[in-house]
Amino acid sequence: MADKSESGSLEIEQFVFFYKMLTQRDEVWKVFQDYSEDGEKLMLEELQSFLSVEQHEGEQSAQHAQELIERYEPSETAKKQGAMSLDGFQMYLCSQEGSIFKPEHQDLYQDMSQPLSHYFISSSHNTYLLEDQLRGQSSLEAYIQALKRGCRCVEVDCWDGYDGDPVVYHGHTLTSKILFKDVISTLKEYAFRASEFPVILSIENHCSVEQQTVMAQYLRQILGDMLQTTLLDGQVPQQLPSPQSKAKSKMSRELSDLVVYCKSVHFDGFEHARSHAKCYEISSFSESKAKKLAKEAGTDFVQYNTRQLSRTYPGGLRTDSSNYNPQDMWSVGCQIVALNFQTAGLEMDLNDGLFRQNGCCGYVIKPDFMRDGNTQFSPDKPEDGQQLPKVNQKEGSIVDPLVRVEIYGVPQDQLIPVGFNPVWNETLDFTIHTPELALVCFVVEDHDKASRNDFIGQYTLPFMCIQPGEQSMESSSLTS
Repeated sequence: MADKSESGSLEIEQFVFFYKMLTQRDEVWKVFQDYSEDGEKLMLEELQSFLSVEQHEGEQSAQHAQELIERYEPSETAKKQGAMSLDGFQMYLCSQEGSIFKPEHQDLYQDMSQPLSHYFISSSHNTYLLEDQLRGQSSLEAYIQALKRGCRCVEVDCWDGYDGDPVVYHGHTLTSKILFKDVISTLKEYAFRASEFPVILSIENHCSVEQQTVMAQYLRQILGDMLQTTLLDGQVPQQLPSPQSKAKSKMSRELSDLVVYCKSVHFDGFEHARSHAKCYEISSFSESKAKKLAKEAGTDFVQYNTRQLSRTYPGGLRTDSSNYNPQDMWSVGCQIVALNFQTAGLEMDLNDGLFRQNGCCGYVIKPDFMRDGNTQFSPDKPEDGQQLPKVNQKEGSIVDPLVRVEIYGVPQDQLIPVGFNPVWNETLDFTIHTPELALVCFVVEDHDKASRNDFIGQYTLPFMCIQPGEQSMESSSLTS
């Protein structure tokens, strides 16, 4: 169509026409026409009207309109007229400023001075593994990748090694082994590249007393002042420190002395915890145990998690390194919801979606009703498109997009409506009972009537981070 001269090649003007055909967004054109009197440009007043009505901007819409023209309008002629062309309008909507994700939530914006128990913390299970739990490779690269994604709690399974040097691997399996000292050196180098906030080391200790002492020596020698080994104010804490403050068996005194704020203890029930537990004690729960407690005593679990940390991890039968739904654990306030970071899928997309906000620092503050020690909240009773990659590479095939919008949150909020064609011009209505915990997931598939749909990509973000108005996911990368 662009080669109007039928020369077999495109001149500059023809290529520009070709490019505009590829990138033209009909839905953007329609909105543009709704506000443009002549259908060619948006005058300053018309752009201001769009910002006020569609984008729900207030008094600042007039000044913002002028700023948008200066920032995104490619035509100098239009700029001098105080107008915005369709090209400029599309550039704005497809920029970060026009993203569905609130720009102000991209950077660090939350209060980081509250106790650690008041935050969801991005956490990894058996961090050292690149593959499955039985024969998979243990690798320092697994730690590097998790930390680069903002993970703030990594797991280190320690066992006696040869020549008195502790090793890290999944014990009693065929997974490969790496040296403990190399893991700690890797943590020193990468711990704070993606985030300045504390990294919690979840050490599963299977070593002899002698090699525990070696572990303690490595921790002190390699990490040095980076390791928090003393109480911040020298007093027995009544509550956990904040992210912005720097983190029963035979046990080596040298190793136990390094444990300050996260002492692992057995969970003896919520009633016992209310009267005996200390804020610096942490208990771990398998996914099945955590789900059982959430179902039977949801409010008690939420209250428990206002005072101290709890860690959940995938069940032992997940030898393929699959994951459980982290939303079930977040809904009762569990902070350290450990997932297999090496396994892509819905569960890790939800994790990435939650921690996409607040500067991707790995800490997200919990809603206020999950930080109140007297809360009565229970998750079961919350009221008390763009250019898509081809999946089928056959010549002549095209993508037949199906877009599915899913809500993940408390049980009453998990609804899944379906729509075909990325421009469907429909309104999807959701009743969200607990927006503070809800995640919105956009799933794009190549629809196939004869077989299972091919997955193309997915984008997840917190409901509270959605920017109102006409927004685009053009600048928001799909996970594929």
